[in-house]
Amino acid sequence: MSVPGGVGVVVIGRNEGERLVTCLRSVDRWRASAARRGDVVGPIVYVDSGSADASVEVARGFGAEVVSLDPTRPFTAARARNEGFDRLLRVAPGVGRVQFIDGDCEMSEGWFDRAVQELDARPRVAVVYGRVRERFPERSVYNTLCDLSWDMPVGEVRSCGGIFMVRCPSFREVGGFNPALIAGEEPDLSLRLRRHGGLIWRVDAEMCLHDSAMLRFGQWWRRSVRTGHSYAQGHHMHGAAGERHWAFEVRSMLIWALLVPLLAAVPMYWTRGLSLGVLALYPLQWWRIRAGQRRRGRTSREANIFATFILLEKFANLAGAATFHFNRLRGRETTIIEHKLPAPGAAAGTHT
Repeated sequence: MSVPGGVGVVVIGRNEGERLVTCLRSVDRWRASAARRGDVVGPIVYVDSGSADASVEVARGFGAEVVSLDPTRPFTAARARNEGFDRLLRVAPGVGRVQFIDGDCEMSEGWFDRAVQELDARPRVAVVYGRVRERFPERSVYNTLCDLSWDMPVGEVRSCGGIFMVRCPSFREVGGFNPALIAGEEPDLSLRLRRHGGLIWRVDAEMCLHDSAMLRFGQWWRRSVRTGHSYAQGHHMHGAAGERHWAFEVRSMLIWALLVPLLAAVPMYWTRGLSLGVLALYPLQWWRIRAGQRRRGRTSREANIFATFILLEKFANLAGAATFHFNRLRGRETTIIEHKLPAPGAAAGTHT
């Protein structure tokens, strides 16, 4: 399983506390196992976005190279991953693949080896990723929703999430992530990789547990606003030649969060309230989405949650899209839209 130059790891985080300890420990287990086999093991780089906890000390305790982002420039996941990748190549120029990980994730046993096998077996594949599961789906409907949304088809896909393994030459060739994107940097990267002939491959294997820690409606709303911002920005950047998903989502939010309410409310006086009947489209759409989820094998509860929040999300998405265009017209950049709460603090020092 030896890879020339080894597999490097870039972990990004901000105030992850004990979640970061769990993440780095899972990477450490793989590194120890690979070293015992005699495989070449690349370094770990941890990129910190202004944490107020002991994240930097914890990462150093695991032997990671640490990059602390300059706080005078806006923090974005794209910027963090790019700077982590740059440090990785400076420390280990010959590294062949890199695994990007978020600091709130625990990597699954066997994932690294499986990802390398897939890249070895599929020369055209630039990116591989597997099943991401929510660590605590039972704690809130928002966590459940995350777990459902991460269940993607297996095989060739159009885009990946932020946790994946990529060939270093492919990543360099397209210039890495676009650091100006506060969200949606993964589909943008995937689009450019595909244009350069690379494939994005979803593996039928467990990749990691993700601790979303999304327990409040406000957190879910801010996350959905950020998603809408990414749809609008991606569609604006790439237009009709870009990702079809962006165009679909922009059209969908305009229909369900703007057009349908306007058709119901604006002519209400002249129609003596009959125009409010247009609102019946919402339960019809809810039922259609729910039925589709049930056909996928989801439980009744899961299908109900998914259908409900997919419709509600359109209003948050529209708010995010409006924020993007408002700031664009004023010549301003949108700062990162955070939704996670800081994790319980992690003690500084070496790991055990």
